Parts: sequence; structure tokens; C-alpha cells
Amino acid sequence: MRVNSEHQETGTTFDKFKWLVVFALFIVIVWGNFYFSEPNPVYQANGIVRIIAVVVLSVLALLLAANTYKGKQFLVFAKESRLEARKVVWPSRRETVQTTLIIAVVTIISSLFLWGLDSIMIRLVSFFTMLGH
Repeated sequence: MRVNSEHQETGTTFDKFKWLVVFALFIVIVWGNFYFSEPNPVYQANGIVRIIAVVVLSVLALLLAANTYKGKQFLVFAKESRLEARKVVWPSRRETVQTTLIIAVVTIISSLFLWGLDSIMIRLVSFFTMLGH
């Protein structure tokens, strides 16, 4: 992430107000979704209106959050992360299958070894404590 240490804005009072509004919008979304969850016989499209209201208020809150300093930093980070993810060289199907088989074989061998070691330890402990008689 690009950081300019000489001229770094940490957020203004207006940004704090924006975050307060975002928080208030999410509270309204949760409250409204709960309050209007009961079917209303007078208004049949209650569910559709609820969904539209949640979507609109969520988009509004996200757009407002994206216009803050931290929101802009997050968007820059997301774009750079996407660019870095494109640079990843993914293994082929053959390499993936081979690696999976190697891991499975090593896991089986390790578990058999630990099972055998556990069996030996149980027999030794029972021999020395005379619990096996």
C-alpha cells in the first residue's frame, strides 16, 4: 500500500460525522428489518419493500463509508490486493493431485506411527503399574 508519511491525513471531524451517519444507517437497517418483519395485512408487499429498503440503505451507507479517509484507504488496498492476486501462479491439476496424494500418504504414515507408539506406551505403562493382570 502506498503511504506518504510526510502528508498523511488521519481523518477529519467531517469523516467522524460520516462514520456516525453510517453507523446510524446500519442501526436503522437492523431496527427496520426487525420492526417490519411481521406480515402486514393492509400492505401485502411488505417483504419486497423491506428488501428494497435494506438494499438502498446499505448501498447508501457503503458509499458514504467509501468517501471517508479510511474508506478510500480500504479501496486502494482492495485494488492493490486484486492486482497481486492476479500475479499468483496457480498449480496445475496434476501438481495439485500429486501434492494432495503426498499429504494423504504422509498423514496415514504419521497416524500409523503415532498409533503404534501409543499402543507400545499403553502396554509399557500397564506392565509397570501391574494394571494388565
